[in-house]
Amino acid sequence: MFTAILQRHSIHILLAAAAGLVTLGIVMLFSTSAFAMESHGDAYYFLKRQSMWLVIGGVICAVAAVTNYHFWQKTWWVWFIIAAILLVLCYFPPIGVKLNGSRRWVNLGLMTFQPSEMAKLAAIFFLAWWFAKFETKSKGFFFGFAFPGAIVGVLMALIVFEVDFGTTALIGATMFGIMFVAGTSLKWLIPLVLTGFAGIIYAATHVEERAARLMAFMDPEKYKLGEGWQQLQALIAIGSGGVSGLGLGQGRQKMLYLPYAHTDFIFPMIGEEIGLYATLAVVACFLMLCVCGFLIAMNAKDRFGMLLGFGMVTVISLQAAINIGVTTSMLPNKGMPLPFISSGGSNLALCLLMVGILINIHRHGHPVSAPRPNPERVRLAARVTRRV
Repeated sequence: MFTAILQRHSIHILLAAAAGLVTLGIVMLFSTSAFAMESHGDAYYFLKRQSMWLVIGGVICAVAAVTNYHFWQKTWWVWFIIAAILLVLCYFPPIGVKLNGSRRWVNLGLMTFQPSEMAKLAAIFFLAWWFAKFETKSKGFFFGFAFPGAIVGVLMALIVFEVDFGTTALIGATMFGIMFVAGTSLKWLIPLVLTGFAGIIYAATHVEERAARLMAFMDPEKYKLGEGWQQLQALIAIGSGGVSGLGLGQGRQKMLYLPYAHTDFIFPMIGEEIGLYATLAVVACFLMLCVCGFLIAMNAKDRFGMLLGFGMVTVISLQAAINIGVTTSMLPNKGMPLPFISSGGSNLALCLLMVGILINIHRHGHPVSAPRPNPERVRLAARVTRRV
């Protein structure tokens, strides 16, 4: 009964969860912008910027919701080429902007954004199209593993040399998930996972900055004044908030103790100011979004819709899991925003676009049949009616 209700109202629950996360993000940006006056000359800089992107993302979401999702099947190659070109531009200043040692941004005059966000979308579009087109060959080595892996690998290679291992791993994990659902043989996927882990270990031990983050993760107290500073301050924020929190706006870690409190490390600020209940509510919202998104994908009317929906939900869910894992010191430090909540226009717009596509998949999907009445109850009701 619960499963049937969840299926029937999956899109409403998903929208409610996404709306709740976005609302919380706006509230927390208002609270964590205490230093914006000093750094940007406007105490409401981050709030205004996020609100602008929220409007843009809302329009994108509405357009995607009324656009037949097969549009993305027909135009996957356009988005793939655009993503590849923008990723290449990251390496050519002044269009490509280098911040904190990484070339992840492009400046097109009107706005600065991360092309890797579009690369996530392009990879999902391509993989959904590929495995819908070559459904009967999905268990083979070339069509089920080698060819699609090599094509997505082009985007991943452009991202990894920006020194963005996190997004590279995220796209790789999403590709693994889509391949698994599409029917790719495990004898090809298991070596892929092992290779991925080997690559992560190599990067963690041979790239100086990543090696320092790994050491700080293993012993945060020893590196508390260096690479372990962020995660240690995040734990202090969560711990000081306790169950009920210090009160909205009363957090202390945002006062330049916790770097990136408004972006990658906004989750500990929620714990410090609103408390354990709020952080658990955030986790619950992501879980409901994940479950309902998968239900929508499962009820898609065709294979492309199913794989497309699955890829969308996987990206959002994995990104949320990584962010929460990092900010609670369960994973090594990796800069990755919390979907719908962290300050970051391109990521917010991408997430809202994915929600719009899921809405359209639901609109065109198979209707969920109503549960059949219990025959015994029907006979009992008829007996009662006759006696009356």
